[in-house]
Amino acid sequence: MIASGCSRTGISIQKPASATALGECVVLVHGMGRTFRSMAEMQERLVVAGYHTVNLGYPSTRLSIEEIVSDNVPAALEQCQQFQPSSIHFVSHSLGGIILRAVLKEQRPANMGRAVMLSPPNHGSAVADSLKDWWFYRWINGPAGQQLTTDSASFPNQLGPVEYPVGVIAGDRYIFFDFWLSSIIPGPDDGKVSVLNARLEGMRDFLVVHETHPFIMNSEYVQDETLYFLKNGTFRHLKKPPQAVSGSDWFSFPSK
Repeated sequence: MIASGCSRTGISIQKPASATALGECVVLVHGMGRTFRSMAEMQERLVVAGYHTVNLGYPSTRLSIEEIVSDNVPAALEQCQQFQPSSIHFVSHSLGGIILRAVLKEQRPANMGRAVMLSPPNHGSAVADSLKDWWFYRWINGPAGQQLTTDSASFPNQLGPVEYPVGVIAGDRYIFFDFWLSSIIPGPDDGKVSVLNARLEGMRDFLVVHETHPFIMNSEYVQDETLYFLKNGTFRHLKKPPQAVSGSDWFSFPSK
């Protein structure tokens, strides 16, 4: 997926005030071409709500998904376990959702809680289908970008259904600089992933919001829904979700 920002490693660990601590931990996993800082606002909301948080940074554009899973994620899980939480939850964005599925397929924690995936290409992306052979796409997105196609042999489509509580939130607006990408994706989309391809076999709940791919995690409404799912295992499903109103989403447009 055409990336924005840089791909770096690092971990941001934040603890709640003792008076609000729930005794639970959340691992955050960012998307393609981003850093752990892209999940900073979501992390802050989780900490205020009483969760210990481990916000993982990983080199998303330099490694394959298999390498990211083996080389980077175990450290985040170990950090979370040090808090001796009653449950470990997960919040992911984009590629982070595929990494999460791969990790939990192989090494699900005994104290596994719930997971929320934001804009995950659970069945790949038509963007990867169209651009995977373009040298600039390969240079920008690296090996993992080649693995996110929609064909049956792609990495996401080989992972199978989930067997733990997952809620998926998909966007149906695109940011202005994703106009071209949105135009090559069939059906409603967020500029990178179609609403249809975000769906996942075995998920507990699914929600479509009026947000774009790069900024969905910064939406207060999405953050509220994420917290609600981690606590209750379902989304609230407001009859009329709010329109995107903050930050760069002022320059977003509804997809088809």
